Amino acid sequence: MEHSVHCSCCGHEHHHEEEHETGLKSIIIAAALFVAGIIVEHAHFFAAADFSLGRFASADELAAALLFLASYIVCGKHVVIGAVKNILHGSLFDEQFLMTVASLGAVFVGQYAEAVGVMLLYQIGEYAQDKAVDKSRRSIEALMEIRPDKAFVKRGGNVIEVSPDDVGVGELIIVKPGERIPIDGIVVAGKSFLDTSALTGESVPRQVLVGSDVLAGAVNTESVLEIKTTKIAGESAAARIIELVEKAQEKKAKSERFITRFSRVYTPAVCIAALLLAVIPSIVTHDPHTWVYRALIFLVVSCPCALVISVPLGFFSGIGTASKNGILIKGSESIETLARTKTAVFDKTGTLTKGVFVVTDVHVAANAPIEEDELIALAAHAETYSNHPISKSIKAAHSGECCNLVNISNAHEISGQGITVLLDGKTVLAGNMKLMESQHVDGVVPCDKNDFGTVVHVALDGAYCGHIVISDKTKDDAAAAMAELRKLGVQKLVMLTGDNKATAEEVANDVGIDTVFSELLPGDKVAHVESLLAELGDKPTEKRGTLLFAGDGINDAPVLARADIGIAMGALGSDAAIESSDVVVMTDEIGKIAEAISISRKTVAIVKQNIVFSLGIKAAIMILGALGIANMWTAVFGDTGVALLAVANAMRVMLWKKK
Repeated sequence: MEHSVHCSCCGHEHHHEEEHETGLKSIIIAAALFVAGIIVEHAHFFAAADFSLGRFASADELAAALLFLASYIVCGKHVVIGAVKNILHGSLFDEQFLMTVASLGAVFVGQYAEAVGVMLLYQIGEYAQDKAVDKSRRSIEALMEIRPDKAFVKRGGNVIEVSPDDVGVGELIIVKPGERIPIDGIVVAGKSFLDTSALTGESVPRQVLVGSDVLAGAVNTESVLEIKTTKIAGESAAARIIELVEKAQEKKAKSERFITRFSRVYTPAVCIAALLLAVIPSIVTHDPHTWVYRALIFLVVSCPCALVISVPLGFFSGIGTASKNGILIKGSESIETLARTKTAVFDKTGTLTKGVFVVTDVHVAANAPIEEDELIALAAHAETYSNHPISKSIKAAHSGECCNLVNISNAHEISGQGITVLLDGKTVLAGNMKLMESQHVDGVVPCDKNDFGTVVHVALDGAYCGHIVISDKTKDDAAAAMAELRKLGVQKLVMLTGDNKATAEEVANDVGIDTVFSELLPGDKVAHVESLLAELGDKPTEKRGTLLFAGDGINDAPVLARADIGIAMGALGSDAAIESSDVVVMTDEIGKIAEAISISRKTVAIVKQNIVFSLGIKAAIMILGALGIANMWTAVFGDTGVALLAVANAMRVMLWKKK
């Protein structure tokens, strides 16, 4: 689809390359005519005493005037026509109107060269701004290329080419080397390496084997893969990324909303001020030539285009830069909130830790009539229908086929505690200490303090059988990420987990977390976040800062939604996480959070610089123009020159590099 950055002060949209070429040709022709006019007239054009009265001292001056007129028509006709159309549609105080009035006014007071110069430099500035906007847009439009327009699907023994939208869930698709995966799925045949840089920003290829989950948009680099689709095209990872980026452009930050409101009041106000500057002193001094000229200077410099273009462009560039680095930020409002982060709260499993669980120890109760392998078998059968990472690790540790050995019925998962199930008519409990206590199981033996990890207690028909220790390792970059957050000024680091206290504190010590809340139910996490928010204050401010929560997106949607800013880690496959979060990190790298804050802070700093710089320069030139110190060329710099500098400054966001 076509994207555009709309400039409300210009009354038009900045279009794509084909229109830029036409605009550039007009600028070159107009500039040539303008230079020719100056050469023909030499230095006498501006000094001719009777020029302002419409009489020409020589044929050279007449020829110069005609060249200026031709240049004005070439570079200014579209602006004048646009101003007339906007007036007819009720839009009076836009930049086209201001440029038209100022340039025609300059003709009226005899400043022909300045009239052309105003319009020509305005068009040069617009062209440069358009190119800058397009460069920023391309950083986001590159994402659009990750959605393939074809898929090769196996049907009736044949492989046929169809649109990805026509492929259903459960169909088999073939992806050859060099092709993008069109739809999310699972590899059922073949092995290869995938280039996921367009999705995650990471350049290292990822190996996939039979059973590996693959996402749409990744490029197959090595050998043919046969993939069974798990989603329709519209719900694939590529479609989600594109949708997130498109929606991000619709959510405006406070700075953007301020500029929009400001320009609606500011532009009519300066037009009225310019009119008063032209009329009242002219009546008093009987010198309309001088005061009309000063009013025209006031009009030219007053155009707010520097703000209305550069502020959205700054946020647009920030969103694009983040997306190139595997971070999807849902709008400029989220950028502002993220930049003020002072408190960071983390889920443990899958966020600070790898989320890859392994059974590290099995402790059978002293009086239990079973062996270690039987204890694991009981737990594995109880966890048959669960897809939780802990459940998967128990099932992986059991050598038998879990689903076929016993009759499994009445499986019931108790949130934050564990599972109860009937195995061959016997009640099996598998879960934490809270489950054992709530079901009144006697003889429960706490895990030895040296066994750090998640502990799953098992009971059979009310009799305690023992417990299984499952360990999860912290992510390699977790400690470095926490250190980087502290460097960025994040004052408080908190961890929330349902795991036991000993394991939680060990992880916190490993990565450098300040405060730990352990043995929490999902609802407890929301309560703790609300408590932390209450300590900070009601509304996020620069002084109060904001509270960030990062979770893996599986069961953290309520907390992601409640925090000032929610970050879903590697959660492209989670509908709830995408809907609830403000930021989606497309990989499991915890270090991406610091990168997101860094990009956001640079973006906000540049936006503030542009606001202060643009308003300051314009105010100074307005005053100097009203006093007769600044001329029209100074005013042109105050409009077009300041706009170009502000745009160039906004583009600096795209130069951000990971340290």
